[in-house]
Amino acid sequence: MSRPAASAAAGPLAPVRPGPLRPGAGSAAPTLPNPTFAARMLVVGLLTAVVAVGWVAAEGMASHAARAADRAAQLAVPPTPMAAHRALYTLTLDDRTGTGSDGNTDVSGADGSMGYEVIDACDGWATHQTLDMRVVNTDGQTIHMISDYTTWEAKDGLSFRFHTRQTTDDAVTLQTDGDAKLTGPGGLGTVHYTSPKDTTKELPAGTLFPMAHTEALLAGARAGKKFLALPLFDGTSEDGAEDTSIVVLNTKPPEATPYPILSALPSARVHLAFFERTPASTLPDYEVSMRYWENGIADNLKMNFGDFVMDAKLSDLKVQPHRC
Repeated sequence: MSRPAASAAAGPLAPVRPGPLRPGAGSAAPTLPNPTFAARMLVVGLLTAVVAVGWVAAEGMASHAARAADRAAQLAVPPTPMAAHRALYTLTLDDRTGTGSDGNTDVSGADGSMGYEVIDACDGWATHQTLDMRVVNTDGQTIHMISDYTTWEAKDGLSFRFHTRQTTDDAVTLQTDGDAKLTGPGGLGTVHYTSPKDTTKELPAGTLFPMAHTEALLAGARAGKKFLALPLFDGTSEDGAEDTSIVVLNTKPPEATPYPILSALPSARVHLAFFERTPASTLPDYEVSMRYWENGIADNLKMNFGDFVMDAKLSDLKVQPHRC
């Protein structure tokens, strides 16, 4: 997914998609939690301790064996293809909103909608996403932000075209257009921007475009990986590629959902953080968590804009035909 961007009261809002979502320039940088862990040991006698350790070890081995068997069974099934689909999300202000980076927030309310469409264009994926959001600050001022984002990405992951247009209260705050190419899988690349100005930038080795990024994330979760670090270029910024850090929080077997296409598939809860590719960049520009199904459809997003958090809930889903 690409990046939404917003400050508490104003600022550009970049496009959002169920994939790497993140804010653009001007948004407050959220801080990753830095949890600490404590360990406790209760000794009630040498014999009890030995028995306890033996029990835990046996239980751990059994649990590990069960997980390994489940993983082997899952990997024996071919991966689910990415789904061409049209999804609509309802956006609401998360109840965790209340403290920004300075201990306060200027946001008293926010709502909106997000649409995301993926079309199987035979040799590539065509995507279109829109975001329409109204944010109310503590002075009662309403800011209306709209983002429109269109891309085409080759299925071999080597070429990409993009168009982004963002407005705040009808004023254009950002527009990017251009195309990008990679020399080969895992290779170097270049991006040529035609707006906001004609320029060319280098892309680092290993850069992924959005659909390939989502596929790599899902493949990592399927293989049992917990942490992934992947460079991404999606065209929503004029600064070139960014780094993404991905944590797979949990995985679930198929379970009932309101949508039959999702009920038959396993899913993974993931957390993504997006960083500028500079030595001084130690905090993410943006963070988002979501549940991803194996076919690339996402739900239950939590988008952290720094000053406030938005929830995105899937409200309508239609599968698009594969015409090729």
